[in-house]
Amino acid sequence: MSRILYVVAALIVITATTGSALAGDPGDPDATCDGSTYEMVECIAAKTAMWDKRMTIAYQRLLKAGGTKQREPLRVAQRLWIQYRDANCLYYGMGEGTIARIEAGECMRKMTEQRAAELEGKEDRN
Repeated sequence: MSRILYVVAALIVITATTGSALAGDPGDPDATCDGSTYEMVECIAAKTAMWDKRMTIAYQRLLKAGGTKQREPLRVAQRLWIQYRDANCLYYGMGEGTIARIEAGECMRKMTEQRAAELEGKEDRN
């Protein structure tokens, strides 16, 4: 009986270790998000949060650095862009099967990364 418990405990440790390795390091933007659907969705969500933070920082810096004429158009553009991103990715999320969750998450990550890069690029030129 104790041998069975030992084997079960070892399998739990191996599964937990392998699961986090398969999911990749969400802090590493180049890491792949492999594993179960849950692990993939969680990894993509973590990457999206990282890109969202970068996007928000660049946006706030541009608001501060921009002239008064530029602030309001930037606010409007950012709000509309968020609405567009959310609606666009919702389309993918409404698909069939569990792949829809992954496609919707990847849509959010990719679009947020692109917007962050755009705002950071504008910030570098100011």
